[in-house]
Amino acid sequence: MRALYRSSRFVTSTLRPLLYESYRFGTLLPLIGGECSFCSHSREKSREGALDLSQYPPERIRNFSIIAHVDHGKSTLADRLLELTGTIKKGHGQPQYLDKLQVERERGITVKAQTATMFFRHKFQQHEATEIVNAPNFLLNLIDTPGHVDFSYEVSRSLAACQGVLLVVDAAQGVQAQTVANFYLAFESNLAIIPVINKIDQPTADPDRVKAQLKSLFDLDPNHALLTSAKTGQGLEHVLPSVIDRIPAPPGKCDSPLRMLLLDSYYDEYKGVICHVAVVDGALYKGDKIASSATGHVYEVSDIGIMHPELTPTGVLLTGQVGYIVSGMRSTAEARVGDTLHQAKSTVLPLPGFKPAKHMVFSGLYPADGSDFDALNHAIERLICNDASVSVTKETSTALGMGFRCGFLGLLHMDVFHQRLEQEYGAKVLSTIPTVPYIFEYSDGSKVKVQNPAALASNPGKSVTACWEPSVIATIILPCEYVGPVITLCSERRGDQLEYSFIESQRVLMKYQLPLREIVVDFYNELKSITSGYASFDYEDAHELKYDEHLQFPNNLLDKILNLAIFCISTRN
Repeated sequence: MRALYRSSRFVTSTLRPLLYESYRFGTLLPLIGGECSFCSHSREKSREGALDLSQYPPERIRNFSIIAHVDHGKSTLADRLLELTGTIKKGHGQPQYLDKLQVERERGITVKAQTATMFFRHKFQQHEATEIVNAPNFLLNLIDTPGHVDFSYEVSRSLAACQGVLLVVDAAQGVQAQTVANFYLAFESNLAIIPVINKIDQPTADPDRVKAQLKSLFDLDPNHALLTSAKTGQGLEHVLPSVIDRIPAPPGKCDSPLRMLLLDSYYDEYKGVICHVAVVDGALYKGDKIASSATGHVYEVSDIGIMHPELTPTGVLLTGQVGYIVSGMRSTAEARVGDTLHQAKSTVLPLPGFKPAKHMVFSGLYPADGSDFDALNHAIERLICNDASVSVTKETSTALGMGFRCGFLGLLHMDVFHQRLEQEYGAKVLSTIPTVPYIFEYSDGSKVKVQNPAALASNPGKSVTACWEPSVIATIILPCEYVGPVITLCSERRGDQLEYSFIESQRVLMKYQLPLREIVVDFYNELKSITSGYASFDYEDAHELKYDEHLQFPNNLLDKILNLAIFCISTRN
């Protein structure tokens, strides 16, 4: 028996290393045996340790985002890139794979920026003789972003984790208003910009015209534009090689103390708050203790990994990589987007973070049944963890009871927030008519900012001497034949023309300064109506406009404002 025991020990000790090497070879086999230059890490087992991130130093990492106007093909292009790299199987899963919310599928728009990690084997142009099997493997972090102006805050946060972007433009529609806005977001962030002219398979496609627009508006070299069709796959083989060749590697330092930027978060009923992070410097391992620069709280990392495209544990995140962490956060207030996370008991210089969101529209939210206030409060707390651009304060209405005053980036943002409350949390809410914030100056020199008409109290001893209202700089791109009606519309809405220029012989770019309250209700719908749907519209925050320095409000007007405040509408039956 003892001899048998020694024999079994010998066999185990001899074969275990061989089995381990065989396992490693098996997991790496798809990387060296594919018939094309796209590897298939996605077919590996998703258990922790199956992906060895240590083979991807910063110089072999590329972080990039896809930005575009609405419906120019961002999400479809993201689908094709995921398929080409083997991250998802072709023909399996739903179209627009990264659009995971129900509201995104119903409306056909991207609301939340989504991240996916891909692996790609690239043969550099200067090494044409190099075989594919010897070409280096790259880790690519792709972020698909929203295209509507109301979600530009999502775009700006996504760009903070990137070193370059794919600027997608429809080959038939050409440059649109949100294309201009997104370009300048990337340009101001000093990111590498790769123009991609998409949908070249359309009968009305005119790539040469779009190249001329890119040159005249953005001074982008037309010869560097990629011609693709995400629908048919034409030209997609040039996209990822261009990403590697033209977008720089992350600039972080591997030997520096850990610094991570908190990009986004959402609440999971089982794991708590799941944070999406970008590792700027150093490395993070499962079991490490980290601290928040904003709150000082200390957490232990219980799970860590990448989005591939679903949560895939790896046990580690290294310099330049983007992934997720679970650290036991239970309150949404603890996960502050833009916060710097670092090793506990160490001191680091916090990262710049993000600009605070500028709320353009305010609305009151109240439970349809007054007894559901706590449930609504719980639902809003969970949802704002996933939407950091919403501001929430509690308020009380004489007519509606206890509720919340919420600030949004626009009307669509407000509508989507209401819809997500209903679909994801089953909340039934009443919302007041949307308002914009005003600043009032009284005769004694004091000023007050009013978001809710009910907050403007009547005081016979003081009169209002001045009022400031918010304004925006609106960018409108439209065909020449609709210029007259659009100028009339903007004039009727108290707009001042700032710019009028031709971006080509038949298309015009106009900029107007408009009072915010003139565009929050029906301006966009009317603009689309008078231009037969051909106009595109985008806006950005501008300084307040002084309404009248000798304005006097009669006392009965305040009573009318208070009466107006109690009118409300139900977002859903």
